[in-house]
Amino acid sequence: MQQSTALERRIDAVAHRLLRDASDRGVRAGLIEFGVFVLKQAWACIFGAALLVAIIAARLWYPDDALLARNDFLTIVAVLIQVAMIAGRLETGRELWVIVLFHVTGTVMEIFKTDVGSWAYAADGILRIGGVPLFSGFMYAAVGSYMVRVYRLHDLRFDRYPKRWLTAIVAALIYVNFFTHHFWWDARWVLLIAVVVLWLPTVMHARVWRRVLRLPLLAVFAGVAVFIYLAENIGTWAGAWLYPNQADGWELVSLSKLSSWFLLMIISVVLVAWVYPPSRALDRSTAARTA
Repeated sequence: MQQSTALERRIDAVAHRLLRDASDRGVRAGLIEFGVFVLKQAWACIFGAALLVAIIAARLWYPDDALLARNDFLTIVAVLIQVAMIAGRLETGRELWVIVLFHVTGTVMEIFKTDVGSWAYAADGILRIGGVPLFSGFMYAAVGSYMVRVYRLHDLRFDRYPKRWLTAIVAALIYVNFFTHHFWWDARWVLLIAVVVLWLPTVMHARVWRRVLRLPLLAVFAGVAVFIYLAENIGTWAGAWLYPNQADGWELVSLSKLSSWFLLMIISVVLVAWVYPPSRALDRSTAARTA
């Protein structure tokens, strides 16, 4: 099992004491498992949730005539959230390196995408690189934070995980295609087929409380992509950035973005897998002894 933070170990000890005598059968047991699952997911999302709350709050209440530009305010808030995560020992040092890697790869893509007009940010503030305010990198970091935290909170293990060198090649091609499709052939459908071929046999084992969920990994990828798509709609509604079709008034982000987020998930998974190598699923007897 991946190492938890000191705070998480204290929370886990309290949870074990509270649930020690809980029934492992019936409706109550099912509700406990569901409750623990929701709490773990919420804990994994804490970085992204805090950033999304800041974006919404800035949209609703930040004054337009403030001396500090809204984008700069969001950048400062994002930095403070990250500092609080580290100071509060909500992230391990290993996780921080993954998040920094997400931040860098995301910012590089943002600079290119805004330059070719895929989307745009408000042209205010000084904490920016070209047309990209620095808080944007933290949105990618939020995805990375979720990925690494959910990996250890659920003690993720896998059946038939593909060779990591193959996944790295596919992830690199996906990343390159995000750039090259603007002036060359868009290979996303070929890449989607490659992803399906590689990960279709893979089953993810996620520990909740007493139970271990067995889920097709491709379905998990799709579910997370939908979740990010919903968050993206909130972000564009809040004016954090806009797509060209939203310039004259907000509307839902195109459903075609789901394929983009699905492919971005692959890059995310591969980056995390290089820091946390995928563990094989335990057999039933071993799982029972470690529960």
